[in-house]
Amino acid sequence: MKKLIMILTALLPVSLGAQQTLSLQDCRDLAVRSSKELDQARIEVEMAGYDRKIALANYFPEISANGAYLHNNRDIALVSDEKATMFTNFCAFADQLLPVSGPINAIAGDIDKAMHPDIHDIYLGGISLKQPVFVGGKIVYSNQMAALAEELAESKLDQKYADIIVDVDQAYWQIVSISNKKKLAESYSSLLHKMQEDVRRSVEAGVATESDELQIKVKANEADMLLTKSTNGLELAKMLLCKRIGLPLDSEIILADEESSFIPVPELCEAKDMEQVYADRPETRSLSLAGQVFERKAKVARADMLPKVALTANYFVNNPNCYDGFQNKWNGGMLSAGVVVSVPIFHGMEATNKYRKAKAEARLYGDRYDDAKDLIRLQVAKQRKLLEEAAEKLSMSESNLANAEENLRKANVGYEAGVTSTETVLGAQTAWLSAHGDYIDAGIELQMAYAMLQKAEGNIKSNE
Repeated sequence: MKKLIMILTALLPVSLGAQQTLSLQDCRDLAVRSSKELDQARIEVEMAGYDRKIALANYFPEISANGAYLHNNRDIALVSDEKATMFTNFCAFADQLLPVSGPINAIAGDIDKAMHPDIHDIYLGGISLKQPVFVGGKIVYSNQMAALAEELAESKLDQKYADIIVDVDQAYWQIVSISNKKKLAESYSSLLHKMQEDVRRSVEAGVATESDELQIKVKANEADMLLTKSTNGLELAKMLLCKRIGLPLDSEIILADEESSFIPVPELCEAKDMEQVYADRPETRSLSLAGQVFERKAKVARADMLPKVALTANYFVNNPNCYDGFQNKWNGGMLSAGVVVSVPIFHGMEATNKYRKAKAEARLYGDRYDDAKDLIRLQVAKQRKLLEEAAEKLSMSESNLANAEENLRKANVGYEAGVTSTETVLGAQTAWLSAHGDYIDAGIELQMAYAMLQKAEGNIKSNE
């Protein structure tokens, strides 16, 4: 909740057209919150969770209720028309012999109804239950596949998350670098313009030449051009960061490290065990999980070749009542229970080929997993070396900067005392500018080397 308040607080000034200060973590949070790719990865995790629940449902019995209504335009006859005519003639003959035509005709009518039951309107209803008992392990392996697929979706989410974090870090530190170089350009330009004014006065006093003035003027123009490029570059870099963190491109933002005169040094950690790296890297996790999925898929395919056993129970009611002379009333219902056994015999080797294909796919992902481990080991080793080199480079650049600052100080003192030439001062200023730029670049390089090592070791996770 606290983080959400921070994000909303950061977003509020944008709508008001005011500047806002963003830390590196603020930028990460905004990027994660606004990323469509990350949102899609979250949806895929959600869908995989539903698939797991769908697979879990196969453990439970399947219960269904059914009802039907049928209308027939004809009744059925339990005896042929010939026999029915013979019976009618017999009744007529009996009516002539015996003075009991009423009872005989009534009996004849009842028998005729019995021989021609009314089935114009038929109503059926029932409840059925089916519980799998043995399906060759298909339900168990399907559930394992669904759980692994959910983990696979989570692993892909972590990979997207790490990519976004590293991209935001790169954009953030690029702005810090350009901003610091802009400040250097401003300082350098201001210093050269001051020198240009001093030399102009010296020329007027006859103690300096026009060549000295032109030389300073050229350097001042170069400094102005450098300042212009830095200003434009900073504006474009901020627009890029705004795009990555989901803010309008014209948002006025200031980064927390933008005004700092030094680049913060990340806390370096000990080398991580490679087996733990393999377990944490989303790429190797994905390949390992994919291999396990196809192992289960092979077992599911093998299950199709095994017998299947299920328990079944049914309860039926119908109208007309076929258990009491086809009367037009509901019967008391009938309950049935039994065992269903299905034994596959032959279907063109379909199940066998599915099994072999899944086993081949599992081997394929196993080979890819081994290749990925080798590449990751190389990548981690490379990033560790780059981090060490960046740390050493930063240390050297700090030393060079200190020397350049001292050299510039002495050159300025000598210039003011009139014992140091303009060329010497310009050379000292150029060396100081270069040393300061190298220091900034070394600090940014160390930050990015650290971020890339964190990604290579699988330490950047979404925790969602």
